[in-house]
Amino acid sequence: MISDPSLDLVEGDRVELTVGAPAHGGHCVARRDNRVFFVRHALPGERVTAEITERHKGYLRADAVEILQPSPDRVKPPCPYAHPGGCGGCDLQHVAGDAQLRWKEDVVREQLRRLAGLTDFSVRVEPLPTATSPSRISGSVDGAAEGTGSAAPAPDGGRLLGWRSRVRYAVDAAGRPGLLQHRSHQVVPVDRCRIAHAAIQELDVLTHDWPDAGAIEATASTGGDVAVLIRPAGQGAVPADDPTDAAAHGGRVRVSGPAEVTEVAAGREWGVPPEGFWQVHPAAAETLTATVVELLRPAEGESAWDLYGGAGLFAAAVAERTGARTTLVESSPLGCAAARANLADLPTIEVVEARVETALQRRRVTGPVDLVVLDPPRAGAGARVVRGIADARPRAVAYVACDPAALARDVATFRDLGWQLTTLRAFDCFPMTQHVECVALFEPAE
Repeated sequence: MISDPSLDLVEGDRVELTVGAPAHGGHCVARRDNRVFFVRHALPGERVTAEITERHKGYLRADAVEILQPSPDRVKPPCPYAHPGGCGGCDLQHVAGDAQLRWKEDVVREQLRRLAGLTDFSVRVEPLPTATSPSRISGSVDGAAEGTGSAAPAPDGGRLLGWRSRVRYAVDAAGRPGLLQHRSHQVVPVDRCRIAHAAIQELDVLTHDWPDAGAIEATASTGGDVAVLIRPAGQGAVPADDPTDAAAHGGRVRVSGPAEVTEVAAGREWGVPPEGFWQVHPAAAETLTATVVELLRPAEGESAWDLYGGAGLFAAAVAERTGARTTLVESSPLGCAAARANLADLPTIEVVEARVETALQRRRVTGPVDLVVLDPPRAGAGARVVRGIADARPRAVAYVACDPAALARDVATFRDLGWQLTTLRAFDCFPMTQHVECVALFEPAE
């Protein structure tokens, strides 16, 4: 019987490691004595002292608490809370801007190789335009991360900071607001979030206690609106601080700002509840819509589905070009209400309130159809949805994905059903974090 070699290390132990390639999840892989370590706050090629944070069968999680041999891509984090034991919202504050793009390219490429069997698919992650003026949000560098030694200031601050238009602050048992540690419900009090939109950083929500709140949510829209909501205490654990997660979770109480914020994208204005889904980077909605249209090439008269359609962003862009029947499927009542209001001037669009897999299984939407757009949550579409799309025999499918592993699993399902991934565009919609947004084009292999 072979025993688990990780059992002789416990949480809090320290070990010297030479760090390998980045992996999905915001860490790098290191190996020593047949053990596998997933190490945060490190960079490929570095030699570090790592402290064990979690022990699992077959692998350990660790934080790099001392950098013995730094990578040339290491920079001083602009946020004083981005260090082991600090805020877990940013995974890559210690990584130079161009190296962050390469990191994400490596992760997407590896997921496609490992989960979809695509060994030579080219991937390039494209930066988005600067979110706000860097003079309003970057300021001076506040200090180095604990244990990282000397490093240069983080470059390209105007693109990497001040972009996040929706921020969820957790509130601890004493009513103090802050951000969550990595893989923890421990709240870290902060003075401000450096990647938050300038209008959110200027709010006073972090200057006083919130005894009746479980979380505070702030939104700064591209139309200039700012809204603050609270999630009352007692509604269970606050969701992890994940910038890809902008969907509503339970009831909200509006503290300030409008009940509906205005977003601007794709040549239209959109009314969206502050707790509803919208892309968190101010340039993301415009960029992703333009990419979907470029890849699908909608032609006059073509029918379309917009699955997980939210407020109707992709449905409008396609229907305006086809002038034909377009069906939007969305499970959130908030999203459906927003879509019906936003798309009232486009009578060819039908909004169906249902889970996508249910709508396909129960024939709430039926093929044949020419074009499909889908923007599923982080878990991906899944085999049932992919099979439903393939059965409808569209000409082309544009898949917008915020998780490369979920996308790669669905790429494999499409391939098994006779489809091929013909184009993939990737965008850095979440700077300073491990997250990346992809737009994939699928077409029948024949």
